[in-house]
Amino acid sequence: MTSAPAHIELPDLALRVRRRGWRMSAQRRAVVDVFTGEHVHLTADEILLQARQDLPEISRATVYNTLADLVEMGELLAVSAGDGPKRYDPNVTRPHHHLMCTRCGELKDVVPDGLEALNLSAAELHGYRLVGVDITFRGLCADCGGTVHDA
Repeated sequence: MTSAPAHIELPDLALRVRRRGWRMSAQRRAVVDVFTGEHVHLTADEILLQARQDLPEISRATVYNTLADLVEMGELLAVSAGDGPKRYDPNVTRPHHHLMCTRCGELKDVVPDGLEALNLSAAELHGYRLVGVDITFRGLCADCGGTVHDA
């Protein structure tokens, strides 16, 4: 698995959807603006709360519809995080997997070494044509009692 070098600035979600010609209403902009920074993996309810800080009248339906549109466009990933609600990840420009705390649910993007060699044999594919791979590493974060070991 390869990733973009850290010094290359990748386009943010707002820029990517503008390049697609997506009409940016105030409601859509309020949702899109929530997705800034690294390791952003928010639930729809968290997105709604943050979007309401900029646009108090935004409805739950508008947030859910906007998220569905962005997932359908391939501009957000809908990540299943165990038994909890889906999380939305704007990091679709770099191949990556996830690291999740099983206690608090924190989710981080990771690009592990060696996974580019992960393959299924023809027998293991059972006739499927693969369209993607989602891997979630699970454990306890440092705040929840995980210990950090230096490699």
